Amino acid sequence: MAMQLVKIFITALMPVLKVLLVTAIGVFLAWDRFNILRETARKNMNTAVYFVFTPALVGSILAKAITFRSLVMLWFMPLNIIVTFIVGTALGWLLMKITKAPRDMQGLVLGCCAAGNVGNIPLIIVPTVCKESSSPFGAVDVCNKKGLAYASLSMAIGNIYIWSFMYNIVRVYSCKSSNVNKVDDSAANSAASIEADLENHSESSIGKQFIAEDISETNDRVTQLEIERTLPNGRAKEYLHASKVLQVPKQTQIMKPLKTLVEKLNLKVLLAPPTIGTIVGLTIGVVSPFQKLFVGDNAPLRVVEDSASLLGDACIPAATLLVGANLIKGLKGSEMKLPLVAGIIVVRYIALPLLGVGIIKGAIHVGIIHHDPLYQFVLLLQYAVPPAISISTITQLFGAGETECSIVMLATYVCATVSLTLWSTFFMWLVL
Repeated sequence: MAMQLVKIFITALMPVLKVLLVTAIGVFLAWDRFNILRETARKNMNTAVYFVFTPALVGSILAKAITFRSLVMLWFMPLNIIVTFIVGTALGWLLMKITKAPRDMQGLVLGCCAAGNVGNIPLIIVPTVCKESSSPFGAVDVCNKKGLAYASLSMAIGNIYIWSFMYNIVRVYSCKSSNVNKVDDSAANSAASIEADLENHSESSIGKQFIAEDISETNDRVTQLEIERTLPNGRAKEYLHASKVLQVPKQTQIMKPLKTLVEKLNLKVLLAPPTIGTIVGLTIGVVSPFQKLFVGDNAPLRVVEDSASLLGDACIPAATLLVGANLIKGLKGSEMKLPLVAGIIVVRYIALPLLGVGIIKGAIHVGIIHHDPLYQFVLLLQYAVPPAISISTITQLFGAGETECSIVMLATYVCATVSLTLWSTFFMWLVL
């Protein structure tokens, strides 16, 4: 029994060490002394990974490994990933309330607690586990083929959820913490500036009259014309608008943009390149004539699938290097509060995996998950991965805690070296 646990531990350790080594290379390449992966280079490389490598990898693997029958058997995986997001969001909300996180940090806290790296990490860990001689998941070829299919589907679904569900949550909290304040400040500054202009017209009886009166929606057209005549360069319209903004209740100012955000989801984000790659790959894999056309040694258009596979092979090393390169900001420090970082680590590496074990074991007990140890291992692994790198990109889009996000990523990925090894060992023992 002890020897078996040691073998499982070594098997679980190898893929984590691989991630750690490649990530460390990324850190050195971005270090000021070497400065190979400079900021511009990182942005260009990230663009290539997002628009080319990731869609090619996901599409090519799904086309080869997923069929209609296997897709039906894997129906629980999309549900499992959304459960990890919902549970993570709830735990992040509790952490946010307990630590009294600043407003500009709330979107970051929720994003890091909810969205795990269910794509790149499983794509590295699962094939490496399969190649180990002491792997508990059977023959290498069969394990590798199934493992790549599970991990690729996990990446595809994770990308969809991150850029729809998580993107909008971070956007809402970022807008609530910054945009509303900007509206209030700009309205107040605008009104104060224009009232100063009115003071400069103190010799005019009309100017004095309108300083004393409140401008509201009940003002008639004559009053507005008098204001426009009093103030030069059309600043009267600006004054009227600023006054109306200040008179609107603060609750209304907050709720209106939130309703607009919910009603108008960004379709361009939902149809991101990884999502398009997922749709194309699933279509080819599920529709048998398409699969025969593109996949296989005798397929007429196999060169298309081979080219996609060639591009996709660059995704994992490039993305892992970028993880290390982006962590360089975290090494330089920030004003991120230690309780928030510690809380995110507890949520991601203690609370979520424990809840995940209960959820998966419950699903197995009621018979809604088929008996495949590798499949069950991937489902469990989705609860124990570090935060998704895409959260860093999303925080950059909204300017909400970009530097603090680097601190969180650095801390969580350093801790992942130990936690992923221990949890992977436990998960392998649990499913066998």
